[in-house]
Amino acid sequence: MPFTSVNLVPLMQTPVFSMWHYRSPDLMVAITTPGYFAPAAAMLRAGDLMITQSADAMAMLPIRSNAVTGPGVTLDGAVTPIALTRSIAQTLRMVQAAGAVVSTIILAPLMAGIIVGTSIPVQAQIVGPISQVVVSLRNAQNQIIPPTQLLNVSQGYVTTTLPTPAVGSGYRIRIEDALDTGVVATSRTFNILPDLRLVLMEDGMNLLQEDGAAIAQN
Repeated sequence: MPFTSVNLVPLMQTPVFSMWHYRSPDLMVAITTPGYFAPAAAMLRAGDLMITQSADAMAMLPIRSNAVTGPGVTLDGAVTPIALTRSIAQTLRMVQAAGAVVSTIILAPLMAGIIVGTSIPVQAQIVGPISQVVVSLRNAQNQIIPPTQLLNVSQGYVTTTLPTPAVGSGYRIRIEDALDTGVVATSRTFNILPDLRLVLMEDGMNLLQEDGAAIAQN
């Protein structure tokens, strides 16, 4: 049906603003079609507000220029009673990808006793993204015995030697990642032994001591 002027009733009127009520058996889609309210263009001003009751909904529509209605707000989709419907849909999606990176230092075993004045061989296998390691010698109180060494990892291995400290027990070798001290390997304890080797020489039928004197026979 076309616009019916008798169904348009002012609810409030001021010199600058008016609120209207319009009831029609038409569907809301027809009422909001541009040009539907053209016959009332002389009364409707841009900025006015209109409550419409159609066959399928009740809505509050703003009036724009030339009596064209804006999208407005649907108050009730079933016409009875007035209800304000508001819905918000919000979706939050988070995707996190993680992968495990294994870093391990495997220290080669050492001899339980090393002679003072020699050197301590150190070798370790490095697994994971470790480029440098720190090698240190610790005493029984876990104190560092200088010097420490900063070594580059080559093809998954590091190899070096450390000078022997003083004669004693409870020594350990410690190797740790230069960038992450949580990745570490520590050897079992070992001892530094005195040099007790006896140098024997042979002179004809006699065995000589280190100073050249013959070993006395009892």
